[in-house]
Amino acid sequence: MLCLQNHGVMINDLKQGGLFSYLRNDLPASVVVFFVALPLCLGIALASGAPLFAGIIAGIVGGLVAGSISGSHLGVSGPAAGLTVIVLAAIQQLGSFETFLLAVVLAGILQIVLGFIKAGVIGYFFPTSVIKGMLTAIGIIIILKQIPHAVGYDADYVGDMSFNQPDGHNTLTELTYMLDAITPGAVIVSILSLSILLLWDLYLSKKHYVFKVIQGPLVAVLVGVLYQSIASTFFPQWALSAEHLVTVPVANNFNEFLTQFSLPDFSQIVSQDVWIIAFTIAIVASIETLLSVEATDKLDPYKRVTDTNRELLAQGTGNIVSGLIGGLPITQVIVRSSANIQSGARTKMSTILHGLLLLLCVIAIPGILNMVPLAVLAGVLLMVGYKLAKPSIFREMARLGWSQLLPFMATVAGVVFTDLLKGIGIGMVVAIFIILRNSYRHSHFVQREETENGNERVRLTLAQEVIFLNKATIRKELNEIPEGSEVVIDMSKSAFVDHDVLEIIHEFRQQAMERDIQVEIIKKEQVNVRRKESATRKSKKLVYQG
Repeated sequence: MLCLQNHGVMINDLKQGGLFSYLRNDLPASVVVFFVALPLCLGIALASGAPLFAGIIAGIVGGLVAGSISGSHLGVSGPAAGLTVIVLAAIQQLGSFETFLLAVVLAGILQIVLGFIKAGVIGYFFPTSVIKGMLTAIGIIIILKQIPHAVGYDADYVGDMSFNQPDGHNTLTELTYMLDAITPGAVIVSILSLSILLLWDLYLSKKHYVFKVIQGPLVAVLVGVLYQSIASTFFPQWALSAEHLVTVPVANNFNEFLTQFSLPDFSQIVSQDVWIIAFTIAIVASIETLLSVEATDKLDPYKRVTDTNRELLAQGTGNIVSGLIGGLPITQVIVRSSANIQSGARTKMSTILHGLLLLLCVIAIPGILNMVPLAVLAGVLLMVGYKLAKPSIFREMARLGWSQLLPFMATVAGVVFTDLLKGIGIGMVVAIFIILRNSYRHSHFVQREETENGNERVRLTLAQEVIFLNKATIRKELNEIPEGSEVVIDMSKSAFVDHDVLEIIHEFRQQAMERDIQVEIIKKEQVNVRRKESATRKSKKLVYQG
């Protein structure tokens, strides 16, 4: 009880406090999210066929713009791996990156329209088993995708979440190809980073407050940079080459920095292709955002609920700004959101600060950022992946029964072996099948007793929702009633009975006389009338007694 009270006090404090009230928690978390987001922004831009800086712009806008407007307390927005195929094809189809930027702006406008018409309600129709399956699958994907980066095999871009990769390999075959390309320096760095992360997570963070302020991932990154600096100077053979490091575009002066921003080509606004791509981006980005919102709210230790319509408005505004200055389309993204939650963030200030850090660091210290080994960031992401896909999650879902386990496992397999949206679709199909099956099996309840004259009295009580799929079971039940029985068909608890089922009941009533069956049907209206009559009688009795 005391724990629940403390939990309630914390939630009230979070609601009442401003964005700066938990800066001691949000600032360290934002640093971790910054280091996770940096290679993801660059990798997604590379895979999308866009300028690398376009990914950085999207990350900055996702933090500063979408993060400020969003009602999500812990969600982080930025360029999404799920849009890479769409973006790559769109740039090629439209012929120029500037025309594509126009489609991003229009997609943002469409998302704002979706927010105003309350389309965010779609996010509430995904079952918990499917959302948990998505989170677990993403954890598994992160682990499988980061193992090659941890040993120095960086052929696939950082942030790829699809089973089939652009290089013709897939998630599993990549694990075999990496065996021929293991880099000793990367292995050393990844072992050092994982050791630091485990030491912080299991021991130091529980010993002193200072180890919560100075996060393990930050220390791991600093050690990685230090290793690269020392190795490059004294042991070149152990240093990591450029392809194993973060690659941020470096501008020689401020004017050159400004040239990395691009403007949309508004002259193509009447192009049909631009509008088709804009609609595609708006729909896919909105679905991915709503899925991430549901997942992030599930992970939130304080169980706060995000206004999904406001989130669509935030994402739409973010995409308008991103498109206007040369950035990729953004969504709320679960990998960065998970890292944010696991790092102890309390409010959306962490998201905003990570965007600010991206902006300041690419301006002030791009050279230092380019010394960060990808193996260090692989270690950080491996920890994120493990916490999303702990074995205990599988045991928990198994305890809940097959109706929860099957959609969960279908979603896990679907997301791991295809991609996010297809995997969610597979999980939803299985969940809907189970719902229909349960509806089919539990359409009614039967009570049987023997009357004084030796006949059978049957009471058939219909469920709250009876649909056309229940026709077969109800028809079978009525056909098996023996001749000479008394039957009560109770529909008083039913909020909805499908017309097809009502027809079966009507036909049974017509045939009942031939089978010497007495039929009584109790409808909801009859129950209400009886209740009113009973209340009236009681009222009259009270008046009479008075």
